[in-house]
Amino acid sequence: MLETISSDSAEAGRARRQRLLAVLRISAFGMIAAGGLFAGGFGLFGTYVSELTTPDDVEPADAIIVLTGGQARLDAALDLLKTGKGKRLLISGVNPVASRESLRAATGGDKDLFSCCVDIDTAALDTIGNAEESAKWVQSHDYGSVILVTNNYHMPRSLLEMNRLVSNTDLQPYPVVNTRLDDGGWLTKPEALRVIFTEYTKYVAALARSVMPSGEVMADDEPRYTATIRKPDAATP
Repeated sequence: MLETISSDSAEAGRARRQRLLAVLRISAFGMIAAGGLFAGGFGLFGTYVSELTTPDDVEPADAIIVLTGGQARLDAALDLLKTGKGKRLLISGVNPVASRESLRAATGGDKDLFSCCVDIDTAALDTIGNAEESAKWVQSHDYGSVILVTNNYHMPRSLLEMNRLVSNTDLQPYPVVNTRLDDGGWLTKPEALRVIFTEYTKYVAALARSVMPSGEVMADDEPRYTATIRKPDAATP
C-alpha cells in the first residue's frame, strides 16, 4: 500500500514539474516574441520618423497648433501664420512664468501678429496635456482643419493623442526636422538613437492607451490659454 502511495506521489510530482516546464517554455517564447516585435517596431518607427521631411508647401487650414519643445518649431509655426496658412495660432505648453511679450521677443515675432492672432497655452505639461488643451481650443473656435507643428520624431505620438480628442478635425502634420537622419543615420548617432528610442517607448504606451475608451474633452471644459485681444477671425498680415 505504501509503495502504491509513493508511486502515485512521484507521478503527481512529475506531472506538476512537466506542467511548470510547459508554462515556463510558453512564457519564454512569449517574451522572446514580444521582444522581437518591440525591436522590429522600433526599427520601423526609427526609419519612418527619420525619413519625414518638412513640407515645401502645405494646404491652408483654419488654424495652426505648435507644441513647444524647440525654437525651430516656433519659428516654423510663426512663418506659417505670417504667410496666411492659418488664421490663428495656438502655442501649447508654454512655461507659465513666460510672459506673452518675453515669448514674442524670444521668437522675434511681429507685435501686430502676436496681438491679433496668437494664443498661448500654459496649462499643458506633456503631450497628453497638449492634446487636451488643444482640443478645447479647437472646439471653442469650431475649427475644421488644423496644421500641427512639432518635431519629426514627436509627430506620430502627437497625431495619435490629438486624433483621440479631435477626430472630426482634419489634422495636417508639419514635421520640423532639425537634423537629417535618413539613410539610417539615426543608428550611428547615440543621441539621436536615445531620443528616438525614448519617443518610441512613449508611442507604444500611447498606442496601448488608445485602445481604451478616450476621456473626451467636455464641451463645458474651459480652455486655459491666454487669448489675444482681437477677434478670432482677425485676418493675418
